[in-house]
Amino acid sequence: MTTWNRSARQRSQVFDAVDQQLLHEPGVETRNRKPMRPNPIAPWELRIRELRVYYDIVEQPARLVTILAVGVKQRNRVRIGGKEFDL
Repeated sequence: MTTWNRSARQRSQVFDAVDQQLLHEPGVETRNRKPMRPNPIAPWELRIRELRVYYDIVEQPARLVTILAVGVKQRNRVRIGGKEFDL
């Protein structure tokens, strides 16, 4: 499998999961949605297999979910944009 195909598949997985998981009640903790400890990336994490979507929620004046980063989780490290983070 080429890198392009894998990336296209991962983008599709992220778009589908964001639509399903974050459209209603993005601030409610679930099995795949968790608030994170304080960190420089984001206050919330959405797990999609080995992918992680980091996001923030602004409730007022209208609810706005902002995707701040998407990374790949490998063991206890996350790679975002080619850089490794220890979250």
